[in-house]
Amino acid sequence: MISSYQGADEAGMAMAEGDEVRAAIARLRRGDIGGLEALMLRYQVRALRTAALITRDHALAEDLVQAAFLRAYERIGQLDEARPFGPWFLRSVTNDARKAAARGRRRHPLPGDPVGDPPDQGPGPTELVERAETEEALWAALGRLTPTQRAAVVQRYYLGLTEAEMAAAAARPPGTIKWRLHAAREHLRQLLRPHRVPQSSGDPPT
Repeated sequence: MISSYQGADEAGMAMAEGDEVRAAIARLRRGDIGGLEALMLRYQVRALRTAALITRDHALAEDLVQAAFLRAYERIGQLDEARPFGPWFLRSVTNDARKAAARGRRRHPLPGDPVGDPPDQGPGPTELVERAETEEALWAALGRLTPTQRAAVVQRYYLGLTEAEMAAAAARPPGTIKWRLHAAREHLRQLLRPHRVPQSSGDPPT
């Protein structure tokens, strides 16, 4: 059951999505598939990155996101008009990616950061090398999590979902979600421990 607080938050998010998104959804409700264009411009990159982080396969992520957009068109009637499209759609992408990763359909390690942005021009060569090494280590560590743990990390720390929202999306008790996140964080800490940069004596412990 969704609390009144969560419902109010989602109503606010629906308003924040803007007239263009609401107009696109209205077109889908009328059966006009052309409404997907504006939604793809708004959500495709984020959806691709979410799917790639979970599946670790660019091509598979593209297939999943394309299918998710088509399914959103077919099932737009299931979206409450008072709730935002974005979280509803991204939850669908996350669930599909988690299931595909669990099936192990196409597990190929990918170099670098999937669907990433180009690096800023500001940092010098040394900083860029250190950053690349850290990102590569994190990317490799994510690949060693279970698909369920990987999905939990992506939902919480990339999509920014609360534990309550994650529980509602997964139809699981909040305690289960809390445990999944705890297990995933501990696993990541163990995997990344060799890559930590030693702290100076004045730095607080982590």
